[in-house]
Amino acid sequence: MGSMRWQSIIAAILGRRGRAERRPVPAGEGAGTDGTLDDLAVDEASLQELEAKLGYAFTDRSLLATALLHRSHIHVTGQERGSSNERLEFLGDAVLGLVVNEHLFRHFTACSEGDLTKMKSLLVCGACLSEVASEQDLGVHIRMSRSEAATGGRERSSILADTTEAVIGAVYLDGGLEAARAVIQRILLDGADRVLASSSERNFKSRLQELIQAEHKTPPRYKVVAVEGPDHDRVFRVAVSFDGQILGMGEGRNKKAAEQTAAAAALLALEQGLAFPGSDDP
Repeated sequence: MGSMRWQSIIAAILGRRGRAERRPVPAGEGAGTDGTLDDLAVDEASLQELEAKLGYAFTDRSLLATALLHRSHIHVTGQERGSSNERLEFLGDAVLGLVVNEHLFRHFTACSEGDLTKMKSLLVCGACLSEVASEQDLGVHIRMSRSEAATGGRERSSILADTTEAVIGAVYLDGGLEAARAVIQRILLDGADRVLASSSERNFKSRLQELIQAEHKTPPRYKVVAVEGPDHDRVFRVAVSFDGQILGMGEGRNKKAAEQTAAAAALLALEQGLAFPGSDDP
């Protein structure tokens, strides 16, 4: 069965409605069952603005509208809970995990499964996804109850992270895996090295230095041994050594990220008691 057929089936399961069934309602119109008003109704201009930030234009904007529909809005308007963005969030989480895993697998070839798992956790954690959402001003586009918004819902990390995953799920349904991959690359992975470098420095470089300096006064040394690729897509290869022996090699989109992966590889080798090949200090 073709991928487009599968996407149609998934979309049908999600119970989305066609664009013609959605009547754009100006903000402040239409009270919920408890008198709480919708803070941001479906607004084509708002959806277009978000599309521009994502770098993706939806064929079916009702998917994007559903991705922005928080359950608090569903509660006060009396709709079924399945109409909110929670199901798209579930799908987007899976798509995000696949794309991030593939990116890490291809770009950090010197890292073990355990290190790749740690890196993935850093990139897809709630705090990171919330930061991504803030960079896209996603909060202002989310439809939620006025009471939810009044208590800081548009800035709440969990809501922003969940909505980010829902938007990714919507892109996947609308345009397939490659479209979702392009959006994830733009909003998350283009800044992955910065996230990994800042978050893993304590976990990898500092741990390696502490381990070595517990027995020796001299810290490990890091050296760039190769730089490959065009200026806009460069890959640095770094070796970390101690006492004339290479302990580990690492790759990254910048020197700092490559140093982290080299330190991670060295730590893994030390923990496993591997013998390092003798060599001149690089």
